[in-house]
Amino acid sequence: MSVVERPAKARAPRSPLRAVVLPAEHGGWGLTLEPGLLGLLIAPSGAGLCIALGAMVAFLARTPLKIAAVDRRRGRILDRTRLAQRVAAGELAVLVLLAIGALVLAKPGFWLPGLIALPLLALEAWFDVRSRSRRLVPELAGAVGVCSVAAMVVLADGRSGRLAAGAWLVLAARVVTSIPYVRAEIARLHDRPSPPGPAVVGDLAAAALAAAAVGLDHRLAAGAAALVVIVAVQRLAGARPVPRPVVLGIRQMVLGFGIVLVAGLGVLASAG
Repeated sequence: MSVVERPAKARAPRSPLRAVVLPAEHGGWGLTLEPGLLGLLIAPSGAGLCIALGAMVAFLARTPLKIAAVDRRRGRILDRTRLAQRVAAGELAVLVLLAIGALVLAKPGFWLPGLIALPLLALEAWFDVRSRSRRLVPELAGAVGVCSVAAMVVLADGRSGRLAAGAWLVLAARVVTSIPYVRAEIARLHDRPSPPGPAVVGDLAAAALAAAAVGLDHRLAAGAAALVVIVAVQRLAGARPVPRPVVLGIRQMVLGFGIVLVAGLGVLASAG
């Protein structure tokens, strides 16, 4: 390699459309996919597919809706505001079609978990509009609320309410341990103080939620065991140097999809 440094290339400006369409929260992709995948693995159905796809569309629509809401709250209408409104309108139209498909195909009452999760999602939206969505409370509230998708998919196929609630709790347990851990790792990466309290509380809450899931339906025992493994892996990783954010994100996706696979196969094996 030459000793002479090449001049750095000027960074291309980010496309306005890309900024409006693609969410900035990279970890949100996995957290939104996991509930739908677990639900479909346990109880595959056309209605469940509509619900899972609807969750992804809602996740995508959150970005333009947030941009438009924040701009309007600040009393400004920019080109990006109008673009965000158009993108959001298109995505909401798709979401309505998927909702209609779910209502037509699903068993009655599948929407109840979504209704229960609504206050959590509303809390996240309240912080979103005020540009405070990166705080711990809205992150946890939104992620736990999204986990209700697993329960809706299970109910849409006519499975038991106990299994549906248990699937929700297993994923909620994964969320409440992983989000404080990732926040603590990012703080360490940037040499910021990070009190251990949230991570410890998150681990204890995760254990309690996993135990409750098994109490509701013993077929979720494998998922609960996978949750214990996730907690142990995170604690061991926390004692080592912090990896790059991209590596941290990949690890979390692997752990998340791992618990989906183990929990889903555990239910299927018990049913067989």
